Amino acid sequence: MKRDDALFNWIQIQVVADARPDDQSALNTASFFREMLREDHEMNELSYRQDGDWYVLTGRSDSEEWESRYPAESVQALLIAINNEPRYNT
Repeated sequence: MKRDDALFNWIQIQVVADARPDDQSALNTASFFREMLREDHEMNELSYRQDGDWYVLTGRSDSEEWESRYPAESVQALLIAINNEPRYNT
Protein backbone atom coordinates (compact mmCIF):
# COMPACT_ATOMS: atom_id res chain seq x y z
CA MET A 1 0.00 0.00 0.00
CA LYS A 2 1.27 3.47 -0.83
CA ARG A 3 2.42 5.55 2.12
CA ASP A 4 -0.17 8.30 1.62
CA ASP A 5 -2.98 5.75 1.44
CA ALA A 6 -1.78 4.03 4.60
CA LEU A 7 -1.50 7.39 6.40
CA PHE A 8 -5.02 8.37 5.45
CA ASN A 9 -6.41 4.97 6.46
CA TRP A 10 -4.58 5.20 9.79
CA ILE A 11 -5.80 8.70 10.64
CA GLN A 12 -9.38 7.84 9.71
CA ILE A 13 -9.53 4.71 11.87
CA GLN A 14 -7.47 6.27 14.68
CA VAL A 15 -10.04 9.07 14.95
CA VAL A 16 -12.74 6.37 15.19
CA ALA A 17 -10.75 4.44 17.81
CA ASP A 18 -10.19 7.58 19.88
CA ALA A 19 -13.88 8.49 19.73
CA ARG A 20 -14.99 4.92 20.48
CA PRO A 21 -12.49 3.51 23.01
CA ASP A 22 -14.60 0.37 23.58
CA ASP A 23 -14.65 -0.49 19.86
CA GLN A 24 -12.11 -3.32 19.72
CA SER A 25 -12.36 -3.61 15.93
CA ALA A 26 -11.40 0.06 15.50
CA LEU A 27 -8.53 -0.30 17.96
CA ASN A 28 -7.22 -3.40 16.18
CA THR A 29 -7.50 -1.81 12.75
CA ALA A 30 -5.71 1.36 13.88
CA SER A 31 -2.94 -0.81 15.31
CA PHE A 32 -2.72 -2.72 12.01
CA PHE A 33 -2.21 0.46 9.97
CA ARG A 34 0.27 1.90 12.50
CA GLU A 35 2.30 -1.31 12.26
CA MET A 36 2.13 -1.24 8.45
CA LEU A 37 3.44 2.33 8.46
CA ARG A 38 6.24 1.33 10.81
CA GLU A 39 7.26 -1.85 8.98
CA ASP A 40 6.65 -0.96 5.32
CA HIS A 41 7.42 2.76 5.37
CA GLU A 42 9.70 3.08 8.42
CA MET A 43 7.43 5.72 9.92
CA ASN A 44 7.56 6.18 13.67
CA GLU A 45 6.27 8.47 16.39
CA LEU A 46 2.94 9.00 14.63
CA SER A 47 0.62 11.55 16.15
CA TYR A 48 -2.15 13.84 15.01
CA ARG A 49 -4.02 16.93 16.03
CA GLN A 50 -7.01 18.74 14.64
CA ASP A 51 -6.23 22.26 13.50
CA GLY A 52 -9.46 23.91 12.39
CA ASP A 53 -10.66 22.22 9.21
CA TRP A 54 -7.55 20.02 8.98
CA TYR A 55 -5.99 17.04 10.68
CA VAL A 56 -2.23 17.42 10.94
CA LEU A 57 -0.19 14.22 11.17
CA THR A 58 3.39 14.27 12.34
CA GLY A 59 6.03 11.61 12.71
CA ARG A 60 9.55 10.51 11.93
CA SER A 61 10.89 8.57 8.98
CA ASP A 62 14.59 7.80 8.56
CA SER A 63 15.39 10.26 11.38
CA GLU A 64 13.56 13.06 9.57
CA GLU A 65 10.46 14.72 10.91
CA TRP A 66 7.53 15.00 8.52
CA GLU A 67 4.04 16.46 8.50
CA SER A 68 0.95 15.70 6.41
CA ARG A 69 -2.44 17.41 6.36
CA TYR A 70 -5.87 15.99 5.56
CA PRO A 71 -9.25 17.73 5.41
CA ALA A 72 -11.23 17.13 8.61
CA GLU A 73 -14.38 16.38 6.61
CA SER A 74 -12.65 13.47 4.84
CA VAL A 75 -11.01 12.15 8.00
CA GLN A 76 -14.24 12.23 10.00
CA ALA A 77 -16.38 10.63 7.27
CA LEU A 78 -15.79 7.10 8.60
CA LEU A 79 -16.66 8.05 12.17
CA ILE A 80 -19.85 9.75 11.00
CA ALA A 81 -20.83 6.72 8.92
CA ILE A 82 -20.25 4.36 11.85
CA ASN A 83 -22.14 6.57 14.29
CA ASN A 84 -25.08 6.79 11.88
CA GLU A 85 -25.33 3.00 11.53
CA PRO A 86 -27.67 1.67 14.27
CA ARG A 87 -26.14 -1.83 14.37
CA TYR A 88 -22.81 -0.33 15.54
CA ASN A 89 -24.40 1.69 18.32
CA THR A 90 -26.04 -0.88 20.55
